[in-house]
Amino acid sequence: MTSGCMLGLLLVTAALTRTGAVPVPSPLRALPGARGCHLAQFKSLSPQELQAFKRAKDAFEESLLQKDWNCSSRIFPRTRALGQLQVWERPVALKAEVALTLAVLGTMANSSLDSTLDQPLHTLGHIHSQLQACVPAQPTAGPRPRDRLHHWLHRLQEAPKKSQDCLEASVMFNLFRLLTRDLKCVASGHLCV
Repeated sequence: MTSGCMLGLLLVTAALTRTGAVPVPSPLRALPGARGCHLAQFKSLSPQELQAFKRAKDAFEESLLQKDWNCSSRIFPRTRALGQLQVWERPVALKAEVALTLAVLGTMANSSLDSTLDQPLHTLGHIHSQLQACVPAQPTAGPRPRDRLHHWLHRLQEAPKKSQDCLEASVMFNLFRLLTRDLKCVASGHLCV
Protein backbone atom coordinates (compact mmCIF):
# COMPACT_ATOMS: atom_id res chain seq x y z
CA MET A 1 0.00 0.00 0.00
CA THR A 2 1.38 3.44 -0.88
CA SER A 3 1.99 6.00 1.82
CA GLY A 4 -0.81 8.21 0.42
CA CYS A 5 -3.33 5.36 0.64
CA MET A 6 -2.14 4.47 4.14
CA LEU A 7 -2.53 8.09 5.31
CA GLY A 8 -6.00 8.26 3.76
CA LEU A 9 -7.02 5.01 5.47
CA LEU A 10 -5.79 6.28 8.83
CA LEU A 11 -7.70 9.56 8.46
CA VAL A 12 -10.94 7.77 7.50
CA THR A 13 -10.56 5.32 10.39
CA ALA A 14 -9.93 8.15 12.86
CA ALA A 15 -12.98 10.06 11.60
CA LEU A 16 -15.25 7.01 11.79
CA THR A 17 -14.05 6.20 15.29
CA ARG A 18 -14.70 9.77 16.52
CA THR A 19 -18.20 9.81 15.04
CA GLY A 20 -19.09 6.46 16.56
CA ALA A 21 -19.52 4.73 13.19
CA VAL A 22 -16.88 2.18 14.17
CA PRO A 23 -17.15 0.52 17.59
CA VAL A 24 -14.37 1.56 19.89
CA PRO A 25 -12.85 -1.21 22.03
CA SER A 26 -13.79 -1.51 25.66
CA PRO A 27 -13.19 1.31 28.14
CA LEU A 28 -9.53 1.98 28.79
CA ARG A 29 -9.85 1.78 32.57
CA ALA A 30 -11.02 -1.82 32.31
CA LEU A 31 -8.06 -2.97 30.25
CA PRO A 32 -4.67 -4.06 31.50
CA GLY A 33 -2.23 -1.30 30.66
CA ALA A 34 -4.71 1.47 31.51
CA ARG A 35 -3.34 4.30 33.62
CA GLY A 36 -2.62 2.98 37.12
CA CYS A 37 -3.39 -0.57 36.00
CA HIS A 38 -0.36 -2.84 36.24
CA LEU A 39 -1.53 -6.42 35.86
CA ALA A 40 1.26 -7.68 33.58
CA GLN A 41 3.35 -8.34 36.70
CA PHE A 42 0.92 -11.17 37.53
CA LYS A 43 1.49 -13.29 34.43
CA SER A 44 3.27 -15.61 36.83
CA LEU A 45 3.71 -15.47 40.57
CA SER A 46 7.03 -16.21 42.23
CA PRO A 47 7.70 -19.77 43.42
CA GLN A 48 7.73 -18.46 47.02
CA GLU A 49 4.24 -16.97 46.65
CA LEU A 50 2.88 -20.15 45.07
CA GLN A 51 4.49 -22.20 47.84
CA ALA A 52 2.74 -20.06 50.49
CA PHE A 53 -0.59 -20.79 48.79
CA LYS A 54 0.25 -24.50 48.61
CA ARG A 55 1.03 -24.58 52.34
CA ALA A 56 -2.31 -22.92 53.09
CA LYS A 57 -4.19 -25.34 50.84
CA ASP A 58 -2.40 -28.35 52.34
CA ALA A 59 -3.20 -27.17 55.87
CA PHE A 60 -6.83 -26.69 54.89
CA GLU A 61 -7.02 -30.17 53.35
CA GLU A 62 -5.54 -31.58 56.56
CA SER A 63 -8.24 -29.83 58.59
CA LEU A 64 -10.92 -31.27 56.29
CA LEU A 65 -9.94 -34.78 57.31
CA GLN A 66 -11.10 -33.92 60.82
CA LYS A 67 -14.50 -32.63 59.63
CA ASP A 68 -17.59 -34.33 58.34
CA TRP A 69 -18.54 -32.15 55.40
CA ASN A 70 -20.47 -32.58 52.19
CA CYS A 71 -20.82 -30.02 49.41
CA SER A 72 -22.94 -30.76 46.39
CA SER A 73 -22.65 -27.56 44.37
CA ARG A 74 -19.64 -25.71 43.05
CA ILE A 75 -19.23 -21.96 43.25
CA PHE A 76 -16.52 -22.12 40.60
CA PRO A 77 -17.68 -24.58 37.91
CA ARG A 78 -14.98 -26.41 35.98
CA THR A 79 -16.45 -25.35 32.65
CA ARG A 80 -15.95 -21.64 33.18
CA ALA A 81 -12.91 -19.87 31.81
CA LEU A 82 -12.13 -16.18 31.75
CA GLY A 83 -11.11 -16.54 28.11
CA GLN A 84 -14.82 -16.97 27.32
CA LEU A 85 -15.43 -13.36 28.39
CA GLN A 86 -14.64 -10.21 26.44
CA VAL A 87 -11.27 -8.68 27.35
CA TRP A 88 -12.87 -5.77 29.26
CA GLU A 89 -15.06 -8.20 31.26
CA ARG A 90 -12.19 -10.34 32.52
CA PRO A 91 -10.78 -7.93 35.12
CA VAL A 92 -14.34 -7.31 36.37
CA ALA A 93 -14.91 -11.03 36.91
CA LEU A 94 -11.47 -11.57 38.44
CA LYS A 95 -11.92 -8.63 40.81
CA ALA A 96 -15.15 -10.19 42.12
CA GLU A 97 -13.49 -13.59 42.42
CA VAL A 98 -10.50 -12.18 44.32
CA ALA A 99 -12.80 -10.14 46.60
CA LEU A 100 -14.77 -13.27 47.52
CA THR A 101 -11.55 -15.22 48.07
CA LEU A 102 -10.15 -12.48 50.31
CA ALA A 103 -13.35 -12.33 52.35
CA VAL A 104 -13.48 -16.10 52.86
CA LEU A 105 -9.77 -16.45 53.64
CA GLY A 106 -10.07 -13.47 56.00
CA THR A 107 -12.68 -15.31 58.06
CA MET A 108 -10.55 -18.46 57.96
CA ALA A 109 -7.53 -16.51 59.25
CA ASN A 110 -9.16 -16.51 62.67
CA SER A 111 -8.92 -20.30 62.76
CA SER A 112 -6.02 -22.70 63.16
CA LEU A 113 -4.84 -21.63 59.67
CA ASP A 114 -4.04 -18.12 60.92
CA SER A 115 -0.27 -18.00 60.33
CA THR A 116 -0.50 -20.09 57.15
CA LEU A 117 -2.80 -17.53 55.54
CA ASP A 118 -0.71 -14.41 56.25
CA GLN A 119 1.31 -14.45 53.00
CA PRO A 120 -1.61 -15.55 50.75
CA LEU A 121 -3.81 -12.79 52.19
CA HIS A 122 -1.06 -10.23 51.62
CA THR A 123 -0.54 -11.38 48.01
CA LEU A 124 -4.27 -11.47 47.26
CA GLY A 125 -4.68 -8.02 48.83
CA HIS A 126 -2.01 -6.67 46.48
CA ILE A 127 -3.64 -8.33 43.46
CA HIS A 128 -7.02 -6.92 44.49
CA SER A 129 -5.64 -3.39 44.85
CA GLN A 130 -4.16 -3.62 41.34
CA LEU A 131 -7.48 -4.88 39.97
CA GLN A 132 -9.26 -1.94 41.60
CA ALA A 133 -7.02 0.39 39.58
CA CYS A 134 -8.13 -1.41 36.41
CA VAL A 135 -11.86 -1.70 37.05
CA PRO A 136 -14.06 1.26 37.99
CA ALA A 137 -16.11 0.65 41.15
CA GLN A 138 -19.44 1.40 39.46
CA PRO A 139 -19.28 1.62 35.69
CA THR A 140 -21.37 4.65 34.75
CA ALA A 141 -20.68 4.51 31.05
CA GLY A 142 -19.39 1.99 28.58
CA PRO A 143 -20.47 -1.53 27.86
CA ARG A 144 -22.89 -3.27 30.18
CA PRO A 145 -22.13 -6.81 31.37
CA ARG A 146 -23.27 -9.47 28.92
CA ASP A 147 -25.21 -12.51 30.00
CA ARG A 148 -22.14 -14.64 30.74
CA LEU A 149 -20.45 -12.00 32.92
CA HIS A 150 -23.74 -11.13 34.62
CA HIS A 151 -24.30 -14.81 35.47
CA TRP A 152 -20.71 -15.13 36.72
CA LEU A 153 -21.01 -12.07 38.99
CA HIS A 154 -24.41 -13.16 40.27
CA ARG A 155 -23.04 -16.58 41.17
CA LEU A 156 -20.19 -14.98 43.14
CA GLN A 157 -22.63 -12.63 44.90
CA GLU A 158 -24.80 -15.57 45.95
CA ALA A 159 -21.83 -17.62 47.19
CA PRO A 160 -21.80 -16.26 50.77
CA LYS A 161 -25.30 -17.73 51.24
CA LYS A 162 -23.82 -21.24 51.05
CA SER A 163 -22.63 -23.05 54.14
CA GLN A 164 -19.35 -21.71 55.49
CA ASP A 165 -17.66 -25.10 55.11
CA CYS A 166 -18.67 -25.38 51.43
CA LEU A 167 -17.66 -21.79 50.78
CA GLU A 168 -14.23 -22.35 52.34
CA ALA A 169 -13.71 -25.59 50.42
CA SER A 170 -14.75 -24.02 47.10
CA VAL A 171 -12.43 -21.06 47.59
CA MET A 172 -9.47 -23.17 48.70
CA PHE A 173 -9.86 -25.67 45.87
CA ASN A 174 -10.12 -22.79 43.37
CA LEU A 175 -6.98 -20.99 44.61
CA PHE A 176 -4.51 -22.37 42.11
CA ARG A 177 -6.91 -21.95 39.22
CA LEU A 178 -7.35 -18.31 40.27
CA LEU A 179 -3.59 -17.77 40.54
CA THR A 180 -2.32 -19.73 37.56
CA ARG A 181 -5.15 -19.50 35.04
CA ASP A 182 -7.52 -16.64 35.78
CA LEU A 183 -4.91 -14.12 36.91
CA LYS A 184 -2.58 -15.03 34.05
CA CYS A 185 -5.46 -14.67 31.57
CA VAL A 186 -6.34 -11.17 32.77
CA ALA A 187 -2.67 -10.15 32.88
CA SER A 188 -2.25 -11.39 29.29
CA GLY A 189 -5.12 -9.24 27.97
CA HIS A 190 -5.90 -9.97 24.32
CA LEU A 191 -3.47 -12.89 24.26
CA CYS A 192 -5.70 -15.00 26.53
CA VAL A 193 -7.97 -17.20 24.45
